Amino acid sequence: MTFVMKKKSDVKPVSSKDRHPMLSDADINTILVNGAVIALSKLRRATHFDNQLYYYAEIGVYLEVSLSSGAGITDETREKLREIHMEATHIHMDKNKQSNAAK
Repeated sequence: MTFVMKKKSDVKPVSSKDRHPMLSDADINTILVNGAVIALSKLRRATHFDNQLYYYAEIGVYLEVSLSSGAGITDETREKLREIHMEATHIHMDKNKQSNAAK
């Protein structure tokens, strides 16, 4: 088995579209977005305020982690997480209003 060293000029930067399919399951971008999507679905189903607050905070943590520099997190991932967080904010506020109106 022989290894061929590539010249620095031959190496192209890897974009999110060009990633190897086997890496996508463990990619930090996929993990963050999937975690936020799961927390959002749990937030939608939550009936108690404490649970709603927990899942809302969890989504906030995913968004905050995405702001880390040098972690390989793409702008596309940050934008998806911002959208998820905005949706979670509206869901959480609506549920809180409904809960307060029922009292």
